Amino acid sequence: MAGNKLALEGKISIISFLLGLGVVIIPLIRTFAGHLDWVFDYLTGVRGKIAIAVYIAVLNGFLLIIYKGPLYKVAVRACFLGFTFGCGLIISFSQTTWTHFGWYMCSMSFFHYSEYLVTAIINPHSLSLDSFLLNHSVEYTVAAVSSWVEFTIEKLSIPELKQLSWLSLVGLVMVLCGDFLRKSAMLTAGSNFNHIVQNEKAQSHVLVTDGVYAFFRHPSYVGWFYWSIGTQVMLCNPVCIAGYTMASWRFFRERIEEEELSLLHFFGEDYLEYKKKGGVEFLQWMLNGFLACVTESKCCNEPGRVSAIPCLSGLSLSHHY
Repeated sequence: MAGNKLALEGKISIISFLLGLGVVIIPLIRTFAGHLDWVFDYLTGVRGKIAIAVYIAVLNGFLLIIYKGPLYKVAVRACFLGFTFGCGLIISFSQTTWTHFGWYMCSMSFFHYSEYLVTAIINPHSLSLDSFLLNHSVEYTVAAVSSWVEFTIEKLSIPELKQLSWLSLVGLVMVLCGDFLRKSAMLTAGSNFNHIVQNEKAQSHVLVTDGVYAFFRHPSYVGWFYWSIGTQVMLCNPVCIAGYTMASWRFFRERIEEEELSLLHFFGEDYLEYKKKGGVEFLQWMLNGFLACVTESKCCNEPGRVSAIPCLSGLSLSHHY
């Protein structure tokens, strides 16, 4: 029963995300049918923005009628993320100096939606609204809002700083690689992955040493680290780049020490043997100690895996899911 219900929630999330993404149809109509006077008049300027607002309002009403209770909560969140992703695409392909913020919107919305979708695929029994990772902490919200404020202030006061396209491309690569690594870790962990911290070892928990875990002891943390900082590199936010880096390093240093104890308690000699294998030494040398700490803990414990540490997903600075 639960499995079927959760599978349904996953399907609803996909449909809703795509419906929200459908907002891109509005500028496409304007582009390909702009020669028609009525189309041009109603889908450009302020009227175009009003059309987008009407679209999302009608869509929300439609979801409210079709889905009830918990299913509506899933649908409206997925739809919002799809809508944000679509608006990000519109900004990214528009003639505007806010292009890189459009990339950021796409990165943020896809990250959060894919957290839910991948969880629905690998571990539907643990699926919940929290799997979107949208409301996990005050710190996360403060960090995100801070990056928006910094970007806006610097955009208005030092506009040339936000036109460093090569730097934004570096950030985009970091975001893509970081998110790919994290999702690869989740898929490799399979049903062992859980966004909720596991303090006790269950019979189903196993020490995963294959896939991306053959290279990183904690691939989801490594992916989160690069994804998080990459979003700020993409926005050319010097203050937040420094802030995110220092806060995440401090967070991981404390968390990894705690998790190492749990991993040793859960897996004993197997974990000690695992620590002796893999290319960790190279990473430690290459990343000058930071990833040494991050990669130091790679078991199935990984966020949502078996361990006693939650899986970091976003810009959270002091708490995770």
